[in-house]
Amino acid sequence: MSLTRGLLIAIEGIDGAGTTTQAGCLQKVLQADGYSVHRTREPSDGPIGKLLREILAGAHAPAPHTAIDQTTLSLLFAADRADHLQREVEPALKRGAVVISDRWYHSSLAYQGTGEERAWIATLNARARRPDLTLFLDVSPEQAAHRRAGDDRTEEIFDQLATQRRVAEGYQATIAMLREVERIVTVDGARPTADVTAELREHARAALDQAGVRP
Repeated sequence: MSLTRGLLIAIEGIDGAGTTTQAGCLQKVLQADGYSVHRTREPSDGPIGKLLREILAGAHAPAPHTAIDQTTLSLLFAADRADHLQREVEPALKRGAVVISDRWYHSSLAYQGTGEERAWIATLNARARRPDLTLFLDVSPEQAAHRRAGDDRTEEIFDQLATQRRVAEGYQATIAMLREVERIVTVDGARPTADVTAELREHARAALDQAGVRP
């Protein structure tokens, strides 16, 4: 039986928390449970998202050894999210799929804003759809840095340990700001992958059951 309506699940965390791994694992277990699942990510695979991925990898700097301005990044992320919704997320939800997104606007609030800046970024994203469930993978910046080093991945502009410590604090502030208006669950992401996936499945199934979404 196909789903009668979709559900949007966001997976969040600092770089190295396992958001990409767990998005894929959660997709597999929900598909095994009989759900139609569409997995996606931010930055998206659309035209603005591709530009953002190049910027995060260090391309398109305005001058040598100079990073792109945070205001520019915030605007690009908000534009990518709007395009992502129209191009990919909303059509999948209308088909009745469970959409799992590796990151959503919580990343923008945590990575790019503090204080008044965070309020401005929230305004930029005011028209973005709220996830039905956000799963935050809680991993220390030190363990996340160790994981990134083990993955032998290309370093991005937010990867410095001091930056990730600031981002971790930004996530806590973001969760505190949003917990009264949306469903956010913090999960210990430092455990073995299978244990984390099992807990994510429990939270996802509870949200699906509460929304009346059935396989």
